[in-house]
Amino acid sequence: MTNRRLRLTPEMAQKLTVDAEPWLSCDDCFRLVDQYVESLLNGEDGMPAMRAHLRGCAACSDEATSLLLLAAADQGTDPASAMQRLAQ
Repeated sequence: MTNRRLRLTPEMAQKLTVDAEPWLSCDDCFRLVDQYVESLLNGEDGMPAMRAHLRGCAACSDEATSLLLLAAADQGTDPASAMQRLAQ
């Protein structure tokens, strides 16, 4: 067994201290992610709890990104502006 030490990068520290208010659980996020992706593709972004959760949760953020890219391809639309809103 090796004793490896992981170094805390500035990016990791930022993710640990991100303000996740208003709070949303991962279960809630997965339940609402399709609705959120549709709103992003329609040029809207009215779910502050979802934005806060995705800033601090890499698993949910990856899910939202994947779903957004799939939905955009299915609709035949360019995902660039929706991806930009997702990243904010």
